[in-house]
Amino acid sequence: MKVQIIDFQLRGEFVELNQLLKLSGVCDSGGAGKALVAEGLVSVDGQVELRKTAKIRAGQVVTTGAVRIAVLAQ
Repeated sequence: MKVQIIDFQLRGEFVELNQLLKLSGVCDSGGAGKALVAEGLVSVDGQVELRKTAKIRAGQVVTTGAVRIAVLAQ
């Protein structure tokens, strides 16, 4: 399985996890992002994250399925 890597340019101090999933195109809406997180399908820095609005900051890596999102400082 090929992993898709997305570089996400962070604007501001942090982005909420469900919004990151939406903004990076992993899902269509923040609600769909919340559902992915609630199902335990999203990891932050290798650990399953169940907080839908967890603050994701520059330098962190979010993974779900075959998608890896690298959060970069602006």
